[in-house]
Amino acid sequence: MVEQTEKSTTNPSKEEAEKSSSSTSTITNVNNAEGDESDAEEGEIVGGGSDNDAAAKDIPATPLEKHPLEHSWTFWFDNMSAKNKQVEWGSSMRPVYTFSTVEDFWSVYNNINHPSKLAVGADFYCFKNKIVPKWEDPVCANGGNWTVNFNRAKSDTCWLYTLLAMIGEQFDYGDEICGAVVNVRRSTEKISVWTKNAANEVAQQSIGRQWKEFLDYGETIGFIFHDDAINLGKAAKNRYTV
Repeated sequence: MVEQTEKSTTNPSKEEAEKSSSSTSTITNVNNAEGDESDAEEGEIVGGGSDNDAAAKDIPATPLEKHPLEHSWTFWFDNMSAKNKQVEWGSSMRPVYTFSTVEDFWSVYNNINHPSKLAVGADFYCFKNKIVPKWEDPVCANGGNWTVNFNRAKSDTCWLYTLLAMIGEQFDYGDEICGAVVNVRRSTEKISVWTKNAANEVAQQSIGRQWKEFLDYGETIGFIFHDDAINLGKAAKNRYTV
């Protein structure tokens, strides 16, 4: 694993942002639209008078049109520091919210703590709905993960870019992706993208390369099989690198 430079974390390139496809553009544009303010200047009367105001009250409000995502996704939260050492890993993990539209994603994302604000020991996940972020989950069991390391409080932008790439279906092998997690520790933050079939080297290499492009990340990253992590722990080695 290598440590992310401050430049690539805090200053994502304009060129990379322009690469996003229509689905990610929709996600971004909807978020911007939600923050637009009225163009009326101070003191300006809008609506043309009381008669127009009265008529407007009789017009039913048009429901906001939402933009559906290809998959539903669930945020999960776990706090390792709050656990007793005797408690089984994952026993305190809980789902936070499931979303299936662009608008619902932003409504949640804009009202939750980003990695730099999470407590030390926290693990925050975003996985396809009905996939539990555990090695034992049948969808994840034969998979693995790509990982990027950051200094503490330096992963916020890359975490957002990772989420947008996943839910916006920007990966060529998007069906291989289970989800992503950010792990917050005392001096580091780590983002990992989990995949289904670790043995599919072509798919894993493609995902790794594209992820680096989305993050504008220039260092080498590695892929570890879940089986290796289970059997070897911290001694597990990268099977693929890009």
